[in-house]
Amino acid sequence: MAPTELGAEVGMLVVETVAKVRRAYFVQGKSIKAICRELNLSRKVVRKVIRSEATEFHYERETQPLPQL
Repeated sequence: MAPTELGAEVGMLVVETVAKVRRAYFVQGKSIKAICRELNLSRKVVRKVIRSEATEFHYERETQPLPQL
């Protein structure tokens, strides 16, 4: 089964995940640790979402590394 079929996003946080984190923290009053367990996110990511005003986070590599072999 692919990670996206399980509900996990690979490589970026989409708007729905950010909304779930903020709703759980600000509306439902859940702790960061509880949110991490429920959504399978790291504490670092959850803290970043709570502190930030951004609605979507995306990592893009600047340069493609050369192959080792």
